[in-house]
Amino acid sequence: MVRIATNALKNRSVLKTATYGIMHLTVAFIVAYALTGSIAIALSIGLIEPFVQTIFYNIHEKLWSRAGTPRKPHTHSLAA
Repeated sequence: MVRIATNALKNRSVLKTATYGIMHLTVAFIVAYALTGSIAIALSIGLIEPFVQTIFYNIHEKLWSRAGTPRKPHTHSLAA
């Protein structure tokens, strides 16, 4: 049961990342076109920037997930 829930969370995270990437690509293109008036430049920016941002978004999500997970306390043994 736990394994199914874990897989569902991973699938949801992947889907969330993909849809965020599509949205970001669209917004980046529109903003770049509005600023430059050039379709070529807007496409370049619109494709490169969201790709990089999506990778960092996924990393950000994983870091936030870890931050919410309690860590095991370290136990140090001084006895040899």
